[in-house]
Amino acid sequence: MMQKLNLRRVIAKKRKQFPRRVRRPVLSVSNTLQQLSDSCREAFKGPGTVPSPQDVQRLRHILDNMKPEDVGLSRDLQFFKPGNITKENQRVTYTTVCKCDNFSLCIFFIPEGGVIPLHNHPGMTVLSKLLLGLMHIKSYDWVDPETSNNLLQQPSQLRLAKLKADKVFTASCDASVLYPTTGGNIHEFTAITPCAVLDVIGPPYSKEDGRDCSYYRDHPYASFPNERTGEAKEENDSYAWLEEIEMPEKSKMDGIEYLGPTPTPF
Repeated sequence: MMQKLNLRRVIAKKRKQFPRRVRRPVLSVSNTLQQLSDSCREAFKGPGTVPSPQDVQRLRHILDNMKPEDVGLSRDLQFFKPGNITKENQRVTYTTVCKCDNFSLCIFFIPEGGVIPLHNHPGMTVLSKLLLGLMHIKSYDWVDPETSNNLLQQPSQLRLAKLKADKVFTASCDASVLYPTTGGNIHEFTAITPCAVLDVIGPPYSKEDGRDCSYYRDHPYASFPNERTGEAKEENDSYAWLEEIEMPEKSKMDGIEYLGPTPTPF
């Protein structure tokens, strides 16, 4: 009998060695985040479609009212303090709030001086809201999105694009929107201070479905004059030649787990 009791004590001691699984607390979802998720479900119908102007306006209005706290962020976090540069890791990180076949909500964290290089969004509609920080954005649209008549026979193929934006934005600015062929579909983000950007992407990137990300280097229009583009000659500061390049080393991002509130039914 004594041996059985001792055995039970040993088993009990061994069981105590294994830590209990800690359940993450369920965070309450703000009305704004839930409205954004619900409106995205109504607006994004799948590949090959673009949300209606009314749906886009509704989404922009919701995003304009988004606060960092809606996704579990705070300007008091160490990451967002100006001058907080970590030499060991200057990569951009991202986290996915929620995702389905038709759209995704992602947050990108760009450290001070960090860059998301010039890249495109094939067949996508994207709404962006700068939640925290100061950021420079440069964006382009193809002059001729349907054909390749403006390709030059250079060592690398170049394609003519029109500059859509080249300025600094603050977290107080309104949400922006880009479309498959307009609105600055090809853009670059540079963080002047640590930034957090919420992107609504519909449909999400998918290499299997032909929506892979391409990267570009821009060249001044005057570097490669072309007699066929008389319109561009008159305002050559508003045009540039874009050269498709391999994925830059600095474009690689680290994914992190999303710990903020999650809208239903995700």
